[in-house]
Amino acid sequence: MFTLTDEMEKDLIQKRRYLHENPELAFEEVNTTAKIKEWLQDHDIPVVSFNLETGVIAEIEGELDGPTIAIRADIDALPIAEATDVPFKSKTEGKMHACGHDFHTVSILGTAILLNEQKEQLRGKVRIIFQPAEEIAQGAKYLVDHGVLKDVTAIFGMHNKPDLPVGTIGVKSEGLMASVDKFEITFNGIGGHAGIPHHAIDPIVMASQYVNAVQSIISRRIDLFHNAVISITSINGGNTWNVIPDKVVLQGTVRTFQPEARDAIPGLMKKLAETTADGNGGTVDFKWDSYLPVVNNAAAYEDIVRASVEDAGYQAVDAEASSAGEDFAYYQNYIPGFFVWMGVNGPKEWHHPEFDLSENAIKVAAEFFATLAVKALENE
Repeated sequence: MFTLTDEMEKDLIQKRRYLHENPELAFEEVNTTAKIKEWLQDHDIPVVSFNLETGVIAEIEGELDGPTIAIRADIDALPIAEATDVPFKSKTEGKMHACGHDFHTVSILGTAILLNEQKEQLRGKVRIIFQPAEEIAQGAKYLVDHGVLKDVTAIFGMHNKPDLPVGTIGVKSEGLMASVDKFEITFNGIGGHAGIPHHAIDPIVMASQYVNAVQSIISRRIDLFHNAVISITSINGGNTWNVIPDKVVLQGTVRTFQPEARDAIPGLMKKLAETTADGNGGTVDFKWDSYLPVVNNAAAYEDIVRASVEDAGYQAVDAEASSAGEDFAYYQNYIPGFFVWMGVNGPKEWHHPEFDLSENAIKVAAEFFATLAVKALENE
């Protein structure tokens, strides 16, 4: 059993506060990268070079031969002005660890330290991934392109969960976090005088019809037992009160959990946009960005994960799925993986200016992932 000493826990808390005071955005994590390397070297944990500009890969080799698994933490912050009153508040205006990646980083650092101290328990290797740029959903792809998953048979990760108490870990097979897709739809008309609309083709009318009609795709074209939502989050068109514009641009996102729904929705949305535009005498440009797949946890690892929670001395609870996205899903396109919720007793949800968490959860996460690493290697 792995136990984080009081001294090490205090040290990791101070490291977390340092990262919290010094947040860096996606692909700008230069100082964070340097600090992680320094902290790893302080504990004689080997850093492996993958020619990364930001991000760090460490590897702990056990004394027994075996496979290689990976544990991933993300390291980037958000462009949010912090509104907490903690004494270690962000020193950089407009940037904040409002999603708890500082917590993720030091927790998995703690895991690396524990594993390195007890390498004799490892039947194989554990690759520790400190990933940049999760918040823009590009970091996992960047690391895969640099070969970070080479020889890795499975990957594990977590996200803090503010509505779960410290000491609980949410576990769920299959879909835990939704796929994330983006769209941009431009309705093209002919501008004109607002008092003479019959000489124009009004794209505002097209867009307005579409905003209401598109929800029928969810209610009438998608299987009742599938999970999906279409949200139009931006409408831009026109700049004065008495002129009909020549175009209106809609933007938004689609979230799904089942591949059948994800495959069907873009075609249905495009067809509806085309018929709406055509019926009003206009045209449409439809752009779709398949942004992130579902975080799809491999059912084969659920029993191992639950047993690891219990063996580490904590409580496994059934996780509720979230319609937020996570680029951990990108790794799962290549190898099996399992992602858990880590209870942190936070006052606010992710991305809130007052986001905070209980630092007692650092010990929980570090000990759990160390335990999981041993068990996962034994079962590979």
